[in-house]
Amino acid sequence: MNVTARLALGLVPAGLGSQPVFICIDDTMVSKFGRKFEDVPKLFDHAAHNSSNYLNGHCFVSLMLCVPVWNRGKISYLAVPLGYRMWQKKEPKLELAASMVRQVMPEFKAKKNVIILCDSWYVKKDLAAIVDDYENLDLIGNARSDSLLYDLPPAPTGRKGRPPKHGRRLSIYEDFTLSAEKIGDYYTGCRRVLANIFGSRQVLAYVTSTGKGGSTRRLFFSTIFPAQLQIFCAWQEKPPLNRTGSSWMQYIPLLLYSFRWNIEVSYYEQKTFWSLCGYMVRSQKGIEMMVNLVNISYCAMKILPYRERGFSQYKNVSVPEFRFALSEQIRQQVFYVNLVRNIETHIKSAAIIEDLKHLCLRQQS
Repeated sequence: MNVTARLALGLVPAGLGSQPVFICIDDTMVSKFGRKFEDVPKLFDHAAHNSSNYLNGHCFVSLMLCVPVWNRGKISYLAVPLGYRMWQKKEPKLELAASMVRQVMPEFKAKKNVIILCDSWYVKKDLAAIVDDYENLDLIGNARSDSLLYDLPPAPTGRKGRPPKHGRRLSIYEDFTLSAEKIGDYYTGCRRVLANIFGSRQVLAYVTSTGKGGSTRRLFFSTIFPAQLQIFCAWQEKPPLNRTGSSWMQYIPLLLYSFRWNIEVSYYEQKTFWSLCGYMVRSQKGIEMMVNLVNISYCAMKILPYRERGFSQYKNVSVPEFRFALSEQIRQQVFYVNLVRNIETHIKSAAIIEDLKHLCLRQQS
């Protein structure tokens, strides 16, 4: 994980060194028939296509690093999954995720803004507390809509007695004024609050809705404020982040949350094209090693076009297309090496060897 993070950070151009990097946290399930694999519990999967939503399988917690790179004159974030850890019931997922973040944080000493992105399952005290351990670490995440929110403490009155730690309790339906226009796809309200999840730390709370009077609202928290960010919005590759003006500055942390979707795309690509779910080893250690070996191969494919000029044309192609191109080149190299070795051993034909060398050189060019 640390080596992969170091390689990914090495891809950041000098002009983009001040831009934030993102650590996405999530978990994914791998269904297995029967219970012959080690540590196969009964898991609940809301996306399972069966009548019960329960399955036998393994649950893996993973981290993904998103780093800024240049792509066609725009800033694009390259998503590189760092690694997987199998969740076992003896250790909570939140503690497992926090330990993985602590493992890779030494690689980010030189970065000003490292931001964790996670969904509502991980926005809890056990993980949120980690941002207090590192000066350059923050968190932006979706939260449960019933999370306890409080207004900031009132100004001191000079009276005797202990001052209140926070103001009145807030409601996401009554105490947030939504924007007059849509911020991206949603009407959004924003204000500084105190939340039980973050203790006495002031955070930004965002409330979004698809309609001005929508009955369904979503809640997001950000421990980082817009003034603490140095991000080149106008150079961003994708909207709505590249369309932000002065009136949208307060919403930038919420717009950055969209980078979390990269980890879902990675799960799909690895499971569909890289056989992440196809392991047949049974031991917990063997399974974890096999899954991370697949992940290393996938990461090498993601990083290769940015490290080797000969592969730069594959920066924007689909994963199956690039994988096919790599496999074809590997197959050709194996074929040529074995053929030349056999010719040198048995036929001793200098003419054939010269023709093959010429063919290899032409193929490489």
